[in-house]
Amino acid sequence: MWPVSNKEVIINPRDFQYACELGELTPGKPSTFEVDDRFVVLVQLDGQVYCIEDLCTHDGGTLGDGELEGHCLVCPRHGAKFDVRNGHVTCMPATENTPSHEVKLDGSRIMIRLND
Repeated sequence: MWPVSNKEVIINPRDFQYACELGELTPGKPSTFEVDDRFVVLVQLDGQVYCIEDLCTHDGGTLGDGELEGHCLVCPRHGAKFDVRNGHVTCMPATENTPSHEVKLDGSRIMIRLND
């Protein structure tokens, strides 16, 4: 971030942005958050935090209410599955991956770098 005036700050879309506190996540349960006007799903699994877009590429539905099966988040609408580690689709009816986003921890703060 860099100041443009004394009241305006521009956020570079390639910067990491705050999503939530680590304590807000329940291990093994997907949670949806809004980051820079986009909805993402965060999952704490096997000691790691993963982030994918809250978007089923089959029909544009949300994934955040889905259940985890191993490393896959199951779309609650039609059963498409997406690997939370990389957004790759693993089960039809979806045929396109959903975006995944880089995650880093800053103390207990979860920071996300949104990808296109």
